[in-house]
Amino acid sequence: MSMTPTPPAEAGSTPPAPPVPLAALLARPDLGLRLLAGPEDVPLHWVHTSEMADPHPYLLGGELLMTAGVQLTDPARYVDRVVEAGAAALAFGVTPVWDTVPPELVAACERHGLPLVEVPPRTPFTAVARAVWRLMAEARLHELRRVTEAQQSLAAAAARPAPVPAVLGALASRLGGRAVLFGADGTESAAAGREVPAEAARALRDLAGVLGPRPGGPASASGDGGGLRLAAYALGGGEGLTLGVATERLGPGDHTIAGVAVVLLSLLTAPHRGADVTVRDGALVRLLLGAAPAEVAGALGPGPWTVVHARGGDGTPFAAASLAAALGTPLMDAGTGAEGGTGTRAGGGTGTSTEGATGTSTEGATASGPSAPGHARPGTVRLLLPSSTAVTAQQGWTLGASAPVAASELAAGDAQAARALRRAEASRAALVRHRAHGFAALVDRDEAAAYAREVLAPLTGPLTETLRVWLSLHGSWDRTAVALEIHRNTVRQRITRCAALLDRDLDDPDVRMELWFALRTP
Repeated sequence: MSMTPTPPAEAGSTPPAPPVPLAALLARPDLGLRLLAGPEDVPLHWVHTSEMADPHPYLLGGELLMTAGVQLTDPARYVDRVVEAGAAALAFGVTPVWDTVPPELVAACERHGLPLVEVPPRTPFTAVARAVWRLMAEARLHELRRVTEAQQSLAAAAARPAPVPAVLGALASRLGGRAVLFGADGTESAAAGREVPAEAARALRDLAGVLGPRPGGPASASGDGGGLRLAAYALGGGEGLTLGVATERLGPGDHTIAGVAVVLLSLLTAPHRGADVTVRDGALVRLLLGAAPAEVAGALGPGPWTVVHARGGDGTPFAAASLAAALGTPLMDAGTGAEGGTGTRAGGGTGTSTEGATGTSTEGATASGPSAPGHARPGTVRLLLPSSTAVTAQQGWTLGASAPVAASELAAGDAQAARALRRAEASRAALVRHRAHGFAALVDRDEAAAYAREVLAPLTGPLTETLRVWLSLHGSWDRTAVALEIHRNTVRQRITRCAALLDRDLDDPDVRMELWFALRTP
Protein backbone atom coordinates (compact mmCIF):
# COMPACT_ATOMS: atom_id res chain seq x y z
CA MET A 1 0.00 0.00 0.00
CA SER A 2 1.15 3.56 -0.68
CA MET A 3 -0.18 6.56 1.17
CA THR A 4 0.49 10.27 1.18
CA PRO A 5 -1.08 13.28 2.88
CA THR A 6 -3.20 15.12 0.36
CA PRO A 7 -0.99 18.00 -0.92
CA PRO A 8 -2.07 21.58 -1.55
CA ALA A 9 -2.80 22.69 -5.10
CA GLU A 10 0.22 23.68 -7.12
CA ALA A 11 0.43 26.53 -9.57
CA GLY A 12 0.03 25.23 -13.10
CA SER A 13 -1.94 22.15 -12.09
CA THR A 14 -4.71 20.83 -14.29
CA PRO A 15 -7.93 22.87 -14.50
CA PRO A 16 -11.09 22.03 -12.53
CA ALA A 17 -12.90 20.72 -15.65
CA PRO A 18 -12.69 16.92 -16.03
CA PRO A 19 -10.31 15.78 -18.77
CA VAL A 20 -11.62 14.64 -22.15
CA PRO A 21 -10.60 11.19 -23.45
CA LEU A 22 -8.89 11.31 -26.83
CA ALA A 23 -11.26 8.58 -27.98
CA ALA A 24 -14.21 10.99 -27.62
CA LEU A 25 -12.47 13.42 -29.95
CA LEU A 26 -11.66 10.68 -32.47
CA ALA A 27 -15.31 9.62 -32.45
CA ARG A 28 -16.42 12.98 -33.86
CA PRO A 29 -17.17 12.30 -37.58
CA ASP A 30 -17.25 16.02 -38.41
CA LEU A 31 -13.56 16.33 -37.53
CA GLY A 32 -12.30 13.37 -39.53
CA LEU A 33 -9.36 12.74 -37.20
CA ARG A 34 -7.30 9.56 -37.62
CA LEU A 35 -5.12 7.90 -34.97
CA LEU A 36 -1.74 6.94 -36.46
CA ALA A 37 0.19 5.89 -33.34
CA GLY A 38 -0.21 5.33 -29.61
CA PRO A 39 -3.28 4.57 -27.50
CA GLU A 40 -6.62 6.37 -27.76
CA ASP A 41 -7.56 6.26 -24.07
CA VAL A 42 -5.32 9.11 -22.88
CA PRO A 43 -6.98 12.09 -21.09
CA LEU A 44 -6.71 15.57 -22.62
CA HIS A 45 -6.67 18.49 -20.17
CA TRP A 46 -6.38 21.31 -22.72
CA VAL A 47 -5.32 22.18 -26.27
CA HIS A 48 -2.27 24.11 -27.46
CA THR A 49 -1.12 25.06 -30.97
CA SER A 50 2.56 25.75 -31.62
CA GLU A 51 4.82 25.97 -34.66
CA MET A 52 7.97 26.36 -32.60
CA ALA A 53 10.87 24.09 -33.45
CA ASP A 54 11.01 23.19 -29.74
CA PRO A 55 7.63 23.63 -28.00
CA HIS A 56 8.87 22.23 -24.67
CA PRO A 57 9.15 25.62 -22.85
CA TYR A 58 5.55 26.47 -23.74
CA LEU A 59 3.86 23.27 -22.57
CA LEU A 60 2.38 22.59 -19.12
CA GLY A 61 1.64 18.89 -19.56
CA GLY A 62 -1.55 17.01 -20.34
CA GLU A 63 -2.34 18.97 -23.52
CA LEU A 64 -3.17 17.99 -27.08
CA LEU A 65 -0.38 19.73 -29.01
CA MET A 66 -1.37 20.69 -32.56
CA THR A 67 1.16 21.58 -35.26
CA ALA A 68 1.46 21.78 -39.04
CA GLY A 69 5.20 21.04 -38.85
CA VAL A 70 6.32 24.44 -40.15
CA GLN A 71 9.70 24.10 -38.42
CA LEU A 72 9.84 20.31 -38.18
CA THR A 73 13.37 19.28 -39.19
CA ASP A 74 14.18 16.47 -36.74
CA PRO A 75 11.01 14.44 -35.95
CA ALA A 76 12.74 12.19 -33.41
CA ARG A 77 14.14 15.12 -31.44
CA TYR A 78 10.78 16.93 -31.66
CA VAL A 79 8.88 13.97 -30.18
CA ASP A 80 11.52 13.55 -27.46
CA ARG A 81 10.90 17.13 -26.32
CA VAL A 82 7.12 16.83 -26.52
CA VAL A 83 7.18 13.67 -24.39
CA GLU A 84 9.61 15.28 -21.94
CA ALA A 85 7.19 18.20 -21.51
CA GLY A 86 4.39 15.77 -20.62
CA ALA A 87 2.03 16.44 -23.54
CA ALA A 88 -0.82 13.95 -23.73
CA ALA A 89 -1.03 13.65 -27.52
CA LEU A 90 0.21 15.20 -30.78
CA ALA A 91 -2.07 16.29 -33.63
CA PHE A 92 -0.42 16.88 -37.04
CA GLY A 93 -2.21 18.89 -39.71
CA VAL A 94 -1.42 17.90 -43.29
CA THR A 95 -1.13 20.60 -46.00
CA PRO A 96 -0.04 23.19 -46.81
CA VAL A 97 3.42 22.36 -45.34
CA TRP A 98 3.36 18.55 -45.52
CA ASP A 99 1.29 16.42 -47.91
CA THR A 100 1.32 13.49 -45.49
CA VAL A 101 2.39 12.89 -41.91
CA PRO A 102 6.18 12.20 -41.97
CA PRO A 103 6.87 8.49 -41.39
CA GLU A 104 9.76 9.41 -39.06
CA LEU A 105 7.27 11.27 -36.85
CA VAL A 106 4.95 8.25 -36.76
CA ALA A 107 7.85 5.95 -35.83
CA ALA A 108 9.04 8.27 -33.06
CA CYS A 109 5.55 8.47 -31.55
CA GLU A 110 5.24 4.68 -31.69
CA ARG A 111 8.52 4.29 -29.78
CA HIS A 112 7.37 6.60 -27.02
CA GLY A 113 3.74 5.48 -26.94
CA LEU A 114 2.67 9.07 -27.69
CA PRO A 115 -0.71 9.23 -29.47
CA LEU A 116 -0.36 10.83 -32.92
CA VAL A 117 -3.49 12.11 -34.65
CA GLU A 118 -3.74 13.16 -38.29
CA VAL A 119 -5.82 16.29 -38.89
CA PRO A 120 -7.20 16.37 -42.46
CA PRO A 121 -6.89 19.51 -44.62
CA ARG A 122 -10.61 20.27 -44.33
CA THR A 123 -10.46 20.51 -40.52
CA PRO A 124 -9.01 23.72 -39.06
CA PHE A 125 -7.19 23.53 -35.76
CA THR A 126 -9.76 25.86 -34.23
CA ALA A 127 -12.47 23.28 -34.91
CA VAL A 128 -10.49 20.66 -32.97
CA ALA A 129 -9.93 23.06 -30.08
CA ARG A 130 -13.59 24.04 -30.00
CA ALA A 131 -14.61 20.38 -29.93
CA VAL A 132 -12.32 19.74 -26.96
CA TRP A 133 -13.71 22.71 -25.02
CA ARG A 134 -17.28 21.61 -25.75
CA LEU A 135 -16.56 18.09 -24.55
CA MET A 136 -14.97 19.56 -21.41
CA ALA A 137 -17.99 21.77 -20.80
CA GLU A 138 -20.30 18.76 -21.12
CA ALA A 139 -18.12 16.72 -18.77
CA ARG A 140 -17.98 19.60 -16.27
CA LEU A 141 -21.75 19.99 -16.35
CA HIS A 142 -22.21 16.25 -15.83
CA GLU A 143 -19.78 16.32 -12.91
CA LEU A 144 -21.50 19.31 -11.30
CA ARG A 145 -24.86 17.57 -11.59
CA ARG A 146 -23.42 14.42 -10.04
CA VAL A 147 -21.90 16.37 -7.14
CA THR A 148 -25.08 18.39 -6.60
CA GLU A 149 -27.25 15.28 -6.53
CA ALA A 150 -24.84 13.65 -4.09
CA GLN A 151 -24.93 16.70 -1.82
CA GLN A 152 -28.72 16.61 -1.76
CA SER A 153 -28.68 12.89 -1.00
CA LEU A 154 -26.23 13.35 1.88
CA ALA A 155 -28.22 16.27 3.31
CA ALA A 156 -31.39 14.17 3.22
CA ALA A 157 -29.58 11.30 4.93
CA ALA A 158 -28.39 13.62 7.72
CA ALA A 159 -32.04 14.42 8.53
CA ARG A 160 -33.02 10.77 9.09
CA PRO A 161 -33.52 9.25 12.57
CA ALA A 162 -30.13 7.46 12.49
CA PRO A 163 -28.13 10.13 10.64
CA VAL A 164 -24.56 8.82 10.93
CA PRO A 165 -25.21 5.38 9.36
CA ALA A 166 -27.50 7.05 6.81
CA VAL A 167 -24.80 9.51 5.73
CA LEU A 168 -22.25 6.70 5.47
CA GLY A 169 -24.69 4.66 3.39
CA ALA A 170 -25.46 7.57 1.06
CA LEU A 171 -21.74 8.30 0.63
CA ALA A 172 -20.88 4.67 -0.13
CA SER A 173 -23.73 4.49 -2.65
CA ARG A 174 -22.69 7.68 -4.44
CA LEU A 175 -19.02 6.66 -4.64
CA GLY A 176 -19.75 3.04 -5.45
CA GLY A 177 -17.53 1.71 -2.68
CA ARG A 178 -17.24 1.50 1.10
CA ALA A 179 -17.35 4.24 3.75
CA VAL A 180 -16.04 3.62 7.27
CA LEU A 181 -16.06 5.80 10.39
CA PHE A 182 -12.98 5.08 12.54
CA GLY A 183 -12.66 5.96 16.22
CA ALA A 184 -9.65 7.76 17.68
CA ASP A 185 -8.12 4.35 18.55
CA GLY A 186 -8.50 3.09 14.97
CA THR A 187 -11.47 0.82 15.62
CA GLU A 188 -14.33 0.71 13.12
CA SER A 189 -17.29 2.62 14.64
CA ALA A 190 -19.68 2.32 11.70
CA ALA A 191 -19.51 1.27 8.06
CA ALA A 192 -21.65 1.05 4.95
CA GLY A 193 -21.35 -0.10 1.35
CA ARG A 194 -19.99 -3.17 -0.33
CA GLU A 195 -17.39 -5.33 1.34
CA VAL A 196 -13.79 -4.83 0.23
CA PRO A 197 -10.85 -7.25 0.24
CA ALA A 198 -9.12 -7.74 3.58
CA GLU A 199 -5.97 -6.10 2.21
CA ALA A 200 -7.92 -2.97 1.27
CA ALA A 201 -9.65 -2.91 4.69
CA ARG A 202 -6.29 -3.08 6.51
CA ALA A 203 -4.78 -0.43 4.24
CA LEU A 204 -7.74 1.88 4.85
CA ARG A 205 -7.39 1.50 8.63
CA ASP A 206 -3.65 2.22 8.39
CA LEU A 207 -4.34 5.27 6.23
CA ALA A 208 -6.78 6.62 8.81
CA GLY A 209 -4.05 6.14 11.42
CA VAL A 210 -1.81 8.52 9.48
CA LEU A 211 -4.18 11.33 10.45
CA GLY A 212 -5.11 10.52 14.02
CA PRO A 213 -5.88 13.11 16.71
CA ARG A 214 -2.44 14.78 16.64
CA PRO A 215 -2.66 18.62 16.62
CA GLY A 216 -1.27 20.07 13.43
CA GLY A 217 -1.37 16.76 11.58
CA PRO A 218 -2.67 16.39 8.01
CA ALA A 219 -6.41 16.78 7.50
CA SER A 220 -6.60 14.17 4.73
CA ALA A 221 -4.53 11.45 3.11
CA SER A 222 -4.85 9.26 0.06
CA GLY A 223 -3.36 5.96 -1.07
CA ASP A 224 -4.19 2.61 -2.59
CA GLY A 225 -4.48 -0.97 -1.43
CA GLY A 226 -6.16 -4.18 -2.50
CA GLY A 227 -6.65 -2.79 -6.00
CA LEU A 228 -8.77 0.13 -4.73
CA ARG A 229 -8.27 3.87 -4.31
CA LEU A 230 -8.33 4.92 -0.66
CA ALA A 231 -8.82 8.24 1.11
CA ALA A 232 -9.10 9.28 4.77
CA TYR A 233 -10.44 12.56 6.19
CA ALA A 234 -10.16 13.83 9.77
CA LEU A 235 -13.49 14.97 11.19
CA GLY A 236 -13.74 18.36 12.85
CA GLY A 237 -15.62 17.38 15.98
CA GLY A 238 -12.55 17.25 18.20
CA GLU A 239 -12.97 13.56 19.07
CA GLY A 240 -10.25 12.19 16.74
CA LEU A 241 -12.77 10.50 14.42
CA THR A 242 -11.76 9.75 10.83
CA LEU A 243 -13.77 8.97 7.70
CA GLY A 244 -12.28 6.33 5.40
CA VAL A 245 -13.37 5.70 1.80
CA ALA A 246 -12.43 2.79 -0.49
CA THR A 247 -13.62 2.83 -4.10
CA GLU A 248 -12.59 2.08 -7.67
CA ARG A 249 -11.82 5.72 -8.51
CA LEU A 250 -11.38 8.98 -6.63
CA GLY A 251 -11.56 12.05 -8.81
CA PRO A 252 -11.93 15.71 -7.76
CA GLY A 253 -15.73 15.36 -7.73
CA ASP A 254 -15.51 12.33 -5.46
CA HIS A 255 -13.30 14.24 -3.02
CA THR A 256 -15.85 17.07 -3.03
CA ILE A 257 -18.65 14.63 -2.23
CA ALA A 258 -16.57 13.09 0.55
CA GLY A 259 -15.87 16.61 1.86
CA VAL A 260 -19.61 17.21 2.24
CA ALA A 261 -19.90 13.98 4.20
CA VAL A 262 -16.99 15.10 6.40
CA VAL A 263 -18.82 18.34 7.26
CA LEU A 264 -22.07 16.55 8.06
CA LEU A 265 -20.40 13.82 10.10
CA SER A 266 -18.32 16.43 11.97
CA LEU A 267 -21.51 18.21 12.98
CA LEU A 268 -23.36 15.00 13.81
CA THR A 269 -20.58 13.57 15.99
CA ALA A 270 -19.42 16.78 17.72
CA PRO A 271 -19.81 16.55 21.53
CA HIS A 272 -22.25 18.95 23.22
CA ARG A 273 -23.20 20.28 19.83
CA GLY A 274 -26.55 21.67 20.96
CA ALA A 275 -25.10 23.52 23.97
CA ASP A 276 -22.34 25.14 21.88
CA VAL A 277 -24.80 26.28 19.24
CA THR A 278 -27.11 27.71 21.89
CA VAL A 279 -24.28 29.73 23.45
CA ARG A 280 -23.23 31.17 20.09
CA ASP A 281 -26.80 31.94 19.08
CA GLY A 282 -27.32 33.74 22.39
CA ALA A 283 -24.21 35.83 21.77
CA LEU A 284 -25.50 36.75 18.31
CA VAL A 285 -28.86 37.83 19.74
CA ARG A 286 -27.14 40.04 22.30
CA LEU A 287 -25.08 41.65 19.53
CA LEU A 288 -28.20 42.34 17.47
CA LEU A 289 -29.86 43.89 20.50
CA GLY A 290 -27.01 46.37 20.91
CA ALA A 291 -24.52 44.72 23.25
CA ALA A 292 -20.87 45.72 22.82
CA PRO A 293 -18.72 43.06 21.08
CA ALA A 294 -16.40 42.88 24.09
CA GLU A 295 -19.35 41.86 26.29
CA VAL A 296 -20.22 38.80 24.20
CA ALA A 297 -16.71 37.77 23.16
CA GLY A 298 -16.50 35.49 26.17
CA ALA A 299 -19.20 33.26 24.68
CA LEU A 300 -16.66 32.06 22.16
CA GLY A 301 -14.19 31.07 24.85
CA PRO A 302 -11.16 32.74 26.39
CA GLY A 303 -8.95 32.31 23.33
CA PRO A 304 -6.47 33.11 22.02
CA TRP A 305 -7.88 32.76 18.50
CA THR A 306 -6.59 32.74 14.94
CA VAL A 307 -8.59 34.50 12.23
CA VAL A 308 -8.29 33.03 8.72
CA HIS A 309 -9.39 34.62 5.44
CA ALA A 310 -9.71 32.31 2.44
CA ARG A 311 -10.49 32.62 -1.25
CA GLY A 312 -10.88 29.83 -3.80
CA GLY A 313 -12.72 26.53 -3.57
CA ASP A 314 -14.27 24.46 -6.33
CA GLY A 315 -17.41 26.54 -6.81
CA THR A 316 -19.78 24.05 -5.18
CA PRO A 317 -22.24 25.15 -2.47
CA PHE A 318 -20.46 23.17 0.24
CA ALA A 319 -16.92 24.33 -0.59
CA ALA A 320 -16.70 26.73 2.36
CA ALA A 321 -18.17 24.18 4.76
CA SER A 322 -15.67 21.59 3.55
CA LEU A 323 -12.86 24.07 4.18
CA ALA A 324 -14.15 24.71 7.71
CA ALA A 325 -14.25 20.98 8.40
CA ALA A 326 -10.74 20.52 7.01
CA LEU A 327 -9.44 23.25 9.32
CA GLY A 328 -11.39 21.82 12.25
CA THR A 329 -13.75 24.66 13.12
CA PRO A 330 -17.52 25.26 12.94
CA LEU A 331 -16.99 29.05 13.22
CA MET A 332 -17.16 30.11 9.60
CA ASP A 333 -18.60 33.07 7.68
CA ALA A 334 -19.15 32.46 3.97
CA GLY A 335 -21.48 35.37 3.29
CA THR A 336 -21.79 37.28 0.06
CA GLY A 337 -18.75 39.40 0.84
CA ALA A 338 -20.41 42.47 2.38
CA GLU A 339 -17.61 44.64 3.63
CA GLY A 340 -17.46 45.88 7.16
CA GLY A 341 -19.89 45.46 10.01
CA THR A 342 -22.32 48.05 8.63
CA GLY A 343 -21.84 47.43 4.93
CA THR A 344 -19.40 50.30 4.38
CA ARG A 345 -15.85 50.10 3.12
CA ALA A 346 -12.85 51.18 5.11
CA GLY A 347 -11.92 54.80 4.77
CA GLY A 348 -15.43 55.99 5.52
CA GLY A 349 -15.71 57.83 2.22
CA THR A 350 -18.11 57.67 -0.66
CA GLY A 351 -15.85 58.97 -3.41
CA THR A 352 -15.69 57.33 -6.79
CA SER A 353 -12.96 55.98 -9.03
CA THR A 354 -13.32 56.02 -12.78
CA GLU A 355 -10.92 54.18 -15.05
CA GLY A 356 -10.69 54.65 -18.79
CA ALA A 357 -9.47 52.26 -21.41
CA THR A 358 -5.89 53.28 -20.79
CA GLY A 359 -6.06 52.54 -17.08
CA THR A 360 -6.06 56.16 -15.90
CA SER A 361 -8.15 57.04 -12.90
CA THR A 362 -9.75 60.05 -11.27
CA GLU A 363 -10.34 59.72 -7.53
CA GLY A 364 -12.27 61.84 -5.07
CA ALA A 365 -10.54 63.00 -1.96
CA THR A 366 -12.48 60.54 0.17
CA ALA A 367 -12.63 57.60 -2.25
CA SER A 368 -12.67 54.25 -0.57
CA GLY A 369 -10.04 51.60 -1.21
CA PRO A 370 -10.78 48.31 -2.95
CA SER A 371 -10.20 46.11 0.05
CA ALA A 372 -9.29 47.85 3.27
CA PRO A 373 -7.76 45.93 6.16
CA GLY A 374 -10.20 43.99 8.27
CA HIS A 375 -12.93 43.88 5.64
CA ALA A 376 -13.64 40.81 3.55
CA ARG A 377 -13.82 41.22 -0.21
CA PRO A 378 -16.63 39.49 -2.12
CA GLY A 379 -15.96 35.77 -2.27
CA THR A 380 -13.86 35.70 0.90
CA VAL A 381 -14.54 33.06 3.55
CA ARG A 382 -13.64 34.00 7.13
CA LEU A 383 -12.98 31.41 9.82
CA LEU A 384 -12.18 31.48 13.52
CA LEU A 385 -9.95 28.79 15.04
CA PRO A 386 -8.44 28.25 18.47
CA SER A 387 -4.79 29.24 18.21
CA SER A 388 -3.86 25.72 19.32
CA THR A 389 -5.29 24.42 16.03
CA ALA A 390 -2.70 24.43 13.26
CA VAL A 391 -3.60 26.33 10.10
CA THR A 392 -2.39 24.34 7.08
CA ALA A 393 -2.59 24.98 3.33
CA GLN A 394 -5.72 23.53 1.73
CA GLN A 395 -6.01 22.32 -1.85
CA GLY A 396 -7.75 24.83 -4.08
CA TRP A 397 -7.69 27.64 -1.49
CA THR A 398 -5.52 30.69 -0.80
CA LEU A 399 -5.31 31.46 2.93
CA GLY A 400 -4.24 34.38 5.10
CA ALA A 401 -3.90 33.79 8.85
CA SER A 402 -3.65 36.27 11.71
CA ALA A 403 -1.42 36.07 14.75
CA PRO A 404 -3.08 34.64 17.89
CA VAL A 405 -5.40 37.27 19.38
CA ALA A 406 -7.64 37.48 22.43
CA ALA A 407 -11.41 37.42 22.01
CA SER A 408 -11.53 41.15 22.63
CA GLU A 409 -9.03 41.76 19.79
CA LEU A 410 -10.74 39.79 17.03
CA ALA A 411 -11.17 42.92 14.91
CA ALA A 412 -7.39 43.37 14.85
CA GLY A 413 -6.98 39.71 13.95
CA ASP A 414 -9.51 40.14 11.14
CA ALA A 415 -7.42 43.00 9.73
CA GLN A 416 -4.23 40.93 9.98
CA ALA A 417 -5.84 38.01 8.14
CA ALA A 418 -7.11 40.30 5.37
CA ARG A 419 -3.64 41.73 4.80
CA ALA A 420 -2.07 38.27 4.90
CA LEU A 421 -4.55 37.04 2.29
CA ARG A 422 -3.69 39.92 -0.04
CA ARG A 423 0.02 39.09 0.30
CA ALA A 424 -0.74 35.42 -0.42
CA GLU A 425 -2.65 36.28 -3.60
CA ALA A 426 0.01 38.71 -4.81
CA SER A 427 2.83 36.21 -4.19
CA ARG A 428 0.73 33.22 -5.38
CA ALA A 429 1.34 31.40 -2.09
CA ALA A 430 -1.13 28.87 -0.68
CA LEU A 431 -0.83 30.24 2.88
CA VAL A 432 0.63 33.44 4.33
CA ARG A 433 0.69 34.19 8.05
CA HIS A 434 0.69 37.60 9.70
CA ARG A 435 4.19 38.74 10.57
CA ALA A 436 5.01 40.34 13.94
CA HIS A 437 6.20 43.95 14.07
CA GLY A 438 9.82 43.11 14.94
CA PHE A 439 11.85 46.27 15.69
CA ALA A 440 8.70 48.39 15.50
CA ALA A 441 7.51 46.71 18.69
CA LEU A 442 10.43 48.29 20.59
CA VAL A 443 8.99 51.80 20.08
CA ASP A 444 6.40 53.17 22.48
CA ARG A 445 3.04 52.39 20.91
CA ASP A 446 1.37 55.73 21.72
CA GLU A 447 4.31 57.79 20.49
CA ALA A 448 4.62 55.68 17.35
CA ALA A 449 0.88 55.99 16.64
CA ALA A 450 0.97 59.77 17.04
CA TYR A 451 3.96 60.07 14.72
CA ALA A 452 2.34 57.74 12.16
CA ARG A 453 -0.82 59.86 12.12
CA GLU A 454 1.24 62.98 11.54
CA VAL A 455 3.33 61.45 8.74
CA LEU A 456 0.38 59.89 6.90
CA ALA A 457 -2.12 62.72 7.50
CA PRO A 458 -1.97 64.06 3.89
CA LEU A 459 -3.07 60.68 2.45
CA THR A 460 -6.63 59.51 1.84
CA GLY A 461 -7.73 55.95 2.62
CA PRO A 462 -7.12 54.55 -0.90
CA LEU A 463 -3.72 56.23 -1.15
CA THR A 464 -2.68 54.88 2.25
CA GLU A 465 -3.70 51.34 1.38
CA THR A 466 -2.04 51.50 -2.04
CA LEU A 467 1.20 52.73 -0.45
CA ARG A 468 1.01 49.94 2.15
CA VAL A 469 0.58 47.19 -0.44
CA TRP A 470 3.14 48.73 -2.83
CA LEU A 471 5.80 48.85 -0.11
CA SER A 472 4.97 45.33 1.09
CA LEU A 473 5.54 44.04 -2.47
CA HIS A 474 8.88 45.83 -2.86
CA GLY A 475 7.59 48.49 -5.22
CA SER A 476 6.20 46.07 -7.83
CA TRP A 477 3.56 47.78 -9.95
CA ASP A 478 2.14 44.57 -11.40
CA ARG A 479 1.90 42.62 -8.15
CA THR A 480 0.36 45.62 -6.38
CA ALA A 481 -2.23 45.91 -9.16
CA VAL A 482 -3.09 42.22 -8.73
CA ALA A 483 -3.35 42.51 -4.93
CA LEU A 484 -5.61 45.60 -5.08
CA GLU A 485 -7.54 44.48 -8.18
CA ILE A 486 -6.86 47.74 -10.04
CA HIS A 487 -4.93 48.72 -13.18
CA ARG A 488 -1.14 49.11 -12.90
CA ASN A 489 -1.46 52.68 -14.25
CA THR A 490 -3.74 53.47 -11.33
CA VAL A 491 -1.05 52.15 -8.98
CA ARG A 492 1.57 54.42 -10.59
CA GLN A 493 -0.69 57.45 -10.34
CA ARG A 494 -1.52 56.77 -6.69
CA ILE A 495 2.13 56.29 -5.71
CA THR A 496 3.11 59.46 -7.58
CA ARG A 497 0.34 61.28 -5.71
CA CYS A 498 1.61 59.87 -2.39
CA ALA A 499 5.12 61.11 -3.12
CA ALA A 500 3.78 64.58 -3.90
CA LEU A 501 1.53 64.82 -0.84
CA LEU A 502 4.21 63.48 1.51
CA ASP A 503 6.95 65.52 -0.22
CA ARG A 504 9.30 62.56 0.02
CA ASP A 505 11.46 60.55 -2.36
CA LEU A 506 9.89 57.09 -2.37
CA ASP A 507 13.00 55.67 -4.09
CA ASP A 508 15.02 56.39 -0.94
CA PRO A 509 15.23 53.17 1.17
CA ASP A 510 15.32 55.20 4.40
CA VAL A 511 12.07 56.93 3.41
CA ARG A 512 10.48 53.62 2.51
CA MET A 513 11.50 52.11 5.85
CA GLU A 514 10.13 55.06 7.81
CA LEU A 515 6.83 55.01 5.93
CA TRP A 516 6.56 51.24 6.32
CA PHE A 517 6.92 51.51 10.10
CA ALA A 518 4.30 54.28 10.11
CA LEU A 519 1.90 52.18 8.05
CA ARG A 520 2.45 49.16 10.30
CA THR A 521 1.78 51.11 13.50
CA PRO A 522 -1.66 50.15 14.87
